[in-house]
Amino acid sequence: MPVRNDTIFERFLAPVVKTFLIDRDAILRYYQSRDWQQESDRLRNPAVEYPSYYSSQNFHSIEGGYLSLEAALSYDPITQYALPPNETWVRKALLERVQGNPRRILDLGCGTGTSTRMLKRAFPQAEVVGLDLSPYMLAVAEDKAKGDCLDIQFVHQNAEQTGFPDASVDLVTATLLFHETPPEVAQAILREAFRLLTVGGQVLVLDGNQGVIRQTEWLTEIFEEPYIKAYAAGSVDAWMGKAGFGAVQTDSLWVIHQITQGVKPLPGQQVRSVEFATPLSEGDRQWAWNWRGEAAKG
Repeated sequence: MPVRNDTIFERFLAPVVKTFLIDRDAILRYYQSRDWQQESDRLRNPAVEYPSYYSSQNFHSIEGGYLSLEAALSYDPITQYALPPNETWVRKALLERVQGNPRRILDLGCGTGTSTRMLKRAFPQAEVVGLDLSPYMLAVAEDKAKGDCLDIQFVHQNAEQTGFPDASVDLVTATLLFHETPPEVAQAILREAFRLLTVGGQVLVLDGNQGVIRQTEWLTEIFEEPYIKAYAAGSVDAWMGKAGFGAVQTDSLWVIHQITQGVKPLPGQQVRSVEFATPLSEGDRQWAWNWRGEAAKG
């Protein structure tokens, strides 16, 4: 069982957040509106094995981390305060860096699907898939997408080994994922993204500004983030380059965030614009496979 850490957040900030900044009655009503266990079980992939870095840690002072319904239901109300100056502006900055017109989009570590839904709205003709290790997060994500009448497939799988075919995706995104993983896992995810992308395909990573986090160590103690110091000590730029991406670039976003992008080049070449090598035919939805091995139905 995970062991609770007595973090600064838990001792001082959590009571304030839970009491004054979050509508706890609204969360309770939402909790009572669905059979969340049934919904998460429906999405659960029985073949998934949870890595120890994920299952043995608390995240954000929640027992069991993301493998709990509490984390899924409280994620959105808390995240709005974790992405200053405005969560929507921060997430839209990622969309503004998408090049070309991707037809197949994979959102890794999609959580409750906020960025996933924004991607679908921005590219309504694209097939969009959200992937996450938590079936509870996916249940909330799917509920939100259905409420918005958005056709998105949500897949319970490990981002390190998605099981999707080679060169089957035009755009891979990861929002607020890498600071939640050990650096070696983040690098494995980037290698998987490289495998999945078509030539000219793009990867976009939105997360905390590594340079700023390194200089504000006190900030890493506020939230229970077991891997954020290791994340801050690394370089997403370097990780992308090592995975084989070209045209790698990191932009600072409102000082405390960063967006890193890269493109899958032809062997031995540098790519500076996105030109998808394998356009998606209308009605072709064969690239995304669920855990039963069946093609996703459109």
